[in-house]
Amino acid sequence: MTVGNIRHRIESTTPSFIQQSKLLYITTSKYEGDWQSIQHSHPFSELFYVVNGTGSFVAENREFSISKNDMVIINPHVQHTEKSPYTTPLEYIVLGIDGLSFSFENIDSSQNSLSMQTVSGAVYKCNLHNANVYACLNMMLEEISHKNENYEVVCQNLLEVLLICMLRHNSLSIVPGSNIILNRECTQIKNYIDANYAENITLDTLAEITHMNKYYMVHAFTKYIGLSPINYLLQKRIQEGKSLLESTSYSISQISAMLGFSSQSYFSQSFKKATEKTPIQYRNEIRSQKK
Repeated sequence: MTVGNIRHRIESTTPSFIQQSKLLYITTSKYEGDWQSIQHSHPFSELFYVVNGTGSFVAENREFSISKNDMVIINPHVQHTEKSPYTTPLEYIVLGIDGLSFSFENIDSSQNSLSMQTVSGAVYKCNLHNANVYACLNMMLEEISHKNENYEVVCQNLLEVLLICMLRHNSLSIVPGSNIILNRECTQIKNYIDANYAENITLDTLAEITHMNKYYMVHAFTKYIGLSPINYLLQKRIQEGKSLLESTSYSISQISAMLGFSSQSYFSQSFKKATEKTPIQYRNEIRSQKK
């Protein structure tokens, strides 16, 4: 006997992240030669969806490629920008979302078929060839462009659908707004290191500027950024060292001192461990590529 009428009961439950999230804006852009991309940050999260074209995304001084259907998730206070060749310019949609940030701790690339990349626990890239995601974005754009009655409510509800679709297809989780305060403390540490990496920075220094217990501070920073404060400091110095080796004629000894290393040998040892090349080998390789 065939049942012609089936009723599905809907339970009245609303996830807490939906209650706290707020859509701030939605924009569309095409990368063209009339403006220069610079690194910037926001006190809220962004979703960066590539509609067309190819290019690269820069976050925390690291760069990775992006193309059609890629979604880049940027947590609050993360320095970022995008780059694109004029031959295949990026076209993209960006959402600004307040009241939440994303956690990538449960992502396992060995078990997930999606293309992904994480940067310092603050940025995540995945390929979202998902009709529902693109449909939500287009409906948001249509609503916000026509501004019919209650379009804000429609856009907010579409954001909630979009977030659920993303969480279903990725091992992501949402960090509610109450936890963003802690993230801001970690961001304060990161920003301090970024600006003062050449100084003698210790864990006591960082604990003092954030008024946090030193051991709890290390745990929180490592969980949020993906590296301990000291390892992040070392990574920052190596990144700046690469830049100096590429763009200046300073000696290895001079660069070592400028970066805050205690000795040239320690700089060379750390650089080779991070890049598998000595500073001299790295500089010579870069120069040979430019010839």
